[in-house]
Amino acid sequence: MSAPLCSLTLNLPDETATDALARQFAPLVTGATGLAPGGRIHLCGDLGAGKTAFTRALLRESGIKGRIKSPSYALLESYKVSNLYFYHFDFYRFSDSREWLDAGFRDLLRDDAVVLIEWPERAEGLLPPPDLQIDLAYADPGRDVTLTAFTARGQTWLNAIAPLSQKPCPTPGPVAGA
Repeated sequence: MSAPLCSLTLNLPDETATDALARQFAPLVTGATGLAPGGRIHLCGDLGAGKTAFTRALLRESGIKGRIKSPSYALLESYKVSNLYFYHFDFYRFSDSREWLDAGFRDLLRDDAVVLIEWPERAEGLLPPPDLQIDLAYADPGRDVTLTAFTARGQTWLNAIAPLSQKPCPTPGPVAGA
């Protein structure tokens, strides 16, 4: 993976805080803020750390109606709101890093779709770098989340959600598609 550009660590004391963080990202990935819609987010952390909870909150805030299932067994759940596709992958069950290629998922990793991947390390070295990686870890209270930008788009997202006193990233160059 390419080198990280910048990062931000926050404490999420409860599930409400996790939902609030996801709500901050929804307008950024859907294009509601004027940025080009889409982007790749990798979600890392132990079982039960909040990867799927974050994803559900982001999808719900982005306009997904109805049941939002975990893709743990299906490997992929896809959604569409207006002209924007959302692809939610879960690579937990992969035992070989090439399995996601064999499943034919490469074509879905488009810049103009929102791509959320849980357990990206199971496809180590074969995935394109994410715009943003979200690492969730148990803490007291709640969870700590480290958000790491790998692209200009990720830098823009981090600066948009960071507390005013804590802008973590230098001003990025132009964001592709913006």
